[in-house]
Amino acid sequence: MVPMNKKTVSLVLGSGGARGLAHIGVIKWLEEHGFHITSVSGSSMGALVGGIYASGKLNEFEQWVSAIRKVDIVALLDISWSKNGLIKGDKIINTLVELIGDRIIEDLPVTFTAVAVDIKKEKEVWLNSGKLFDAIRASMSLPLFFTPFKYKGVELIDGGVLNPVPIAPTFWDRNDYTIVVNLNGPIQNAKVHKKTSQIPEDNALLLREKINNFIDRFNFPDTNKASRDWGAYDVVSQAFDAMQSSIARQKLAAYPPDYIVEIARNACGALEFDRASEMIMFGYECANKQLSQAIKENHDKKR
Repeated sequence: MVPMNKKTVSLVLGSGGARGLAHIGVIKWLEEHGFHITSVSGSSMGALVGGIYASGKLNEFEQWVSAIRKVDIVALLDISWSKNGLIKGDKIINTLVELIGDRIIEDLPVTFTAVAVDIKKEKEVWLNSGKLFDAIRASMSLPLFFTPFKYKGVELIDGGVLNPVPIAPTFWDRNDYTIVVNLNGPIQNAKVHKKTSQIPEDNALLLREKINNFIDRFNFPDTNKASRDWGAYDVVSQAFDAMQSSIARQKLAAYPPDYIVEIARNACGALEFDRASEMIMFGYECANKQLSQAIKENHDKKR
């Protein structure tokens, strides 16, 4: 049941690594301003945040990720160094399942679709049934970084390879608005200013202990993981961002949504999850500035 006087929204959350934490801020702004999100479609990090939101556990995830430090990120990367990818991804997914629960997509209170890519057939795959974190893991299988995820016998990779802003799964929604959050927006000169965490110190200590317990529980043996040189990945990440930016522009031009929130693609690095608090606030600020203006202009045109 949609609350009275609320506009329904199909929310499209784009791919872009740690910049995707800005999605949390955008969702907060929408909820605070009378929008009711009934459908979420996401690629990669957009699938992760969108899936957790659809499960009703976004607040828990926000608190958890806001307490993460760089050393925790390294500890959560189970190095594979196979020919298919650097990271297996088991630690990250098992940690999130422990935090959120092993949910089934069909049972979620919000309609959810994760977009991945069948690289052999060169086509998108929409995952809207089965285990939530299987769909999320498939959607975030960034080439050369995460190993591909085998889903029903098919090897899937990151949805952002073909569709960094997956609008198409929302075409059949009967909502008032389709709103896209594009993490590959134009580069901005001003840097995102670092902001201190809003979590009280006592709560932060409890979260710190919880994070350590999660990591210890899935402490698979790795070798020299802290000393690896990630410079090569940085180059690949920048190239991937440039590719996604180009594809996103084409998708948005072909299928314009009602409203767009643009997050600058240089707002933070793909693996800078230790900057969660500031990226969440940045997403809120971008939504406040861009959506407020766009909605006002749209309202003025109809008068």
